[in-house]
Amino acid sequence: MPRPTPAHIAYGSLTVVLATLVLLLATGARSGAAVAGLAAAGLALGLGVAVALARGSGSGSGSGSGSGRVTAAAPATAAVPRARVADRAQAAAREPSLRR
Repeated sequence: MPRPTPAHIAYGSLTVVLATLVLLLATGARSGAAVAGLAAAGLALGLGVAVALARGSGSGSGSGSGSGRVTAAAPATAAVPRARVADRAQAAAREPSLRR
């Protein structure tokens, strides 16, 4: 799993604060246990947002029916004349090695 960027952490933190505030205002919780439970729910929601953003940041989420996996493109191949390759191999063979 990729490491979260500062933007992911900011979105997660903002989600924690806003979700907790909305939950506290909507429920009108007064007891310490209820406030702690709502704060834990807001923390879990913020963690979920940060992880979801970190996982989907490179896959173009929401725009296809793929599995969400990012596949690497095939490496580009360049045609190199055999003479150049042979010249380099011979030059490398003539140079002394530093390995013993």
